[in-house]
Amino acid sequence: MIQLALEMQAARGGLTLTDIEQRFGVSRRTAIRMRDAVLAAFPNADEVPSNDRSKRWRLDGAGARALSPTTADELAALETAAALFQRENLPDQADLLRGIGSRLKASMAADLMRRVEPDLAALAEAEGLALRAGPRPAIPNSLFATLRTAIKSCRKLSFSYAGRVKGQTETRTVRPLGFLYGHRHYLVAAPDGDGPAGADGAIRFFSLPQISRPKLLEQGFERDPGFDLRQLVAHNFGVFEEPPQDICWKFSAEAAAIARQFEFHPGQTVETLADGSLLVRFRAGGLLEMAWHLMCWGDAVEVLAPDALKALLPAERPVWPALP
Repeated sequence: MIQLALEMQAARGGLTLTDIEQRFGVSRRTAIRMRDAVLAAFPNADEVPSNDRSKRWRLDGAGARALSPTTADELAALETAAALFQRENLPDQADLLRGIGSRLKASMAADLMRRVEPDLAALAEAEGLALRAGPRPAIPNSLFATLRTAIKSCRKLSFSYAGRVKGQTETRTVRPLGFLYGHRHYLVAAPDGDGPAGADGAIRFFSLPQISRPKLLEQGFERDPGFDLRQLVAHNFGVFEEPPQDICWKFSAEAAAIARQFEFHPGQTVETLADGSLLVRFRAGGLLEMAWHLMCWGDAVEVLAPDALKALLPAERPVWPALP
């Protein structure tokens, strides 16, 4: 109930019953009871006028905030997330999270901070991050600031883009829409042109380490309100744009227990066979990135479909277990 009250207070446009259902994973009737409980506990909660047919409720004032003070676990989670960003060579994002942590600490009462500090120190010692082996992309901190400004203000952007062939550099003008983080980090953008950006499907991924000399342009652009970055990449295994195909992998009985711990794709289905092996099926593009990933499973995985993915894997692979 406290969490719901906090979210009703934070939501500028208020929360609908559907929002409560999705946020807390409850039925409609439970969402109604939760809303009624908050309305009864906080008389200053009221219905927010809206242009749609759904009713929305919001809690004004700071009454709910006092019921849920900042905890050591929350501060430690912020620091862990910042360390993850730092490890992935995203120091700008790490600094933003640490700034949030500092402001939270500064807003806490002195006696509460004295109680939290020992727990925070203990968690800082107890939680660590394993260093990921291998190279990381080198990205200047100033690049993120320029790209973020372009995305937030819907301004066109020009930059020099280095091709994979040494010495090839082109000047690109794009309408930036967002970022995609992974083994490599990308700017998601639409080529310069007419019409709302993101509406025509002409979306490109630009590797951030290959971008240099970014320049904000005076011209603005219209962003398609229906553009959804998550939907854009949902049919891909990685960032390579390919038509989706039906994928089927078979993990050996020895590797099945570990394979069940992974979500290889949001739309995957799994099936355990009589011999203990595991079938994983989903539909996506990006066969080359799938082949790169499957190599770490050694001979514990067999590609049943498609044939094009089978052809990308060598005949001889490391003997399981290949994962640490």
